[in-house]
Amino acid sequence: MRLDRPTSLPAASLLQLIWLASPALPVGGFSYSEGLESAIENAGLASEAAVADWLLDQLHITQARGDMALIAKAMGAWRRADWAHVRELNDWVQHTRETSELRLQTEQMGRSMADWLRNQHQGNEEALPAIRYLAALPPTYPVAFALAASTTQAPVRDVLLAYAFGWAENMVQAALKSMQLGQSAGQRILARLADAIPAAADHAIGLMDSERQAFSPMLAILSAQHETQYSRLFRS
Repeated sequence: MRLDRPTSLPAASLLQLIWLASPALPVGGFSYSEGLESAIENAGLASEAAVADWLLDQLHITQARGDMALIAKAMGAWRRADWAHVRELNDWVQHTRETSELRLQTEQMGRSMADWLRNQHQGNEEALPAIRYLAALPPTYPVAFALAASTTQAPVRDVLLAYAFGWAENMVQAALKSMQLGQSAGQRILARLADAIPAAADHAIGLMDSERQAFSPMLAILSAQHETQYSRLFRS
């Protein structure tokens, strides 16, 4: 009796996704807390459970409905060479960053990802036109990440899983640096996020362009407060 098995992702594509999700990728994600440091200071996040709940809300409210949904659309646009749609999506990211801190983060990380892609694809004449177009936008991080992922054979859902886990790992590390939490607590928080990421990815894939949104007023307020926070570890 033959059992149908899902087709496995080619090793090169799997390794590329792991690479893109790594906090060691030189795009600077480790230097931002995305409002978390301010939330610890101003919103009373003082325990493992509170941090986990905060990050789960951020995953579902801002990541799944915003950046992850956009990455799903941007991957298709890059693979079709629909550069007009790429620009439209890039403009959406810029226009929906509600503080200068959040906008500077996505622009700095986007430029760094474009530089990384240029370095990785030196001499690849097929990839260079898209990379040059990205660099000229100027790029935002979700759009740049989508281009990097679109060069693999990975389906969109796998890309979103990798993206979300990389985000989650960075945020957990930000929490460990900002308050008295140990490594075991960090791993428990990460486990809760990992359990929630598949549903977040499925939700993101199912959203139409008209349903994508970045409405998170409390996060915007905390980000604005972080810009002038007296003592902070992360970039503002």
